[in-house]
Amino acid sequence: QVQLVESGGGSVQAGGSLRLSCVASGYTFKTSRMGWFRKAPGKEREGIAAIYTGGGSPVYGDSVKGRFTISQDNAKNTLYMQMNSLKPEDSAMYYCAADPVPLNGGSWYDERSYDYWGQGTQVTVSS
Repeated sequence: QVQLVESGGGSVQAGGSLRLSCVASGYTFKTSRMGWFRKAPGKEREGIAAIYTGGGSPVYGDSVKGRFTISQDNAKNTLYMQMNSLKPEDSAMYYCAADPVPLNGGSWYDERSYDYWGQGTQVTVSS
């Protein structure tokens, strides 16, 4: 049974930092594609970063490039997102997503490319 459990969200002031974690279980984490998405009220879910845990360069959406860093610890089956220089517009529910067998491609920012999702963790940035 695949499980993704996010943590690390919270409330911060603009300019602050948070680190999100996503602990994965039930599949081979180290050969998967993992993504971070977010959804703000009234907006569609947005792909913000992704990484192949078996190696390769991470990718980022324009809205977070240069401020957020995705990483993983394969020994702990954990995905991270370091978020710096947070802005009020970063406020959203953040989700990690897993594509355990990334053979069929699909765009990293397309939620249809992922088979499993966590429950989300809320990030609120005040001005």
